[in-house]
Amino acid sequence: MSSILFKEEAFEIIGLCMEVHSHLGKGHNEIVYKDALQYEFFKNNIPFVREQKFEIIYKDVILPHHYFADFIVHDYIILEVKAIETLHKSHIKQTLNYLAASRLNLGLLVNFGEDSLIHKRVIL
Repeated sequence: MSSILFKEEAFEIIGLCMEVHSHLGKGHNEIVYKDALQYEFFKNNIPFVREQKFEIIYKDVILPHHYFADFIVHDYIILEVKAIETLHKSHIKQTLNYLAASRLNLGLLVNFGEDSLIHKRVIL
């Protein structure tokens, strides 16, 4: 039986996302939820970087465009925030691309745009 990757840290992050969703509800722009999450991370002494830039390497060159992950939490979890009607496979693929570019293994994809917070673990 395999263990769940970064179980406690992911639980903590999703809990803070639920806290934000319970106070703000759905209907805000994505940036509002990111601002609230930043506040919660500061308040709870959780290390994070917001809008982390990742280079895309193709063969032996770095491409001129980059990926920007919404948050890197605890230095090893990508948190991708959405505020849309429903998540699609393309959002999971986006998170997988961020994981590949960052060389991290766990992404949390959260959607604040529904009645209840929706979250998915994305593993590379």
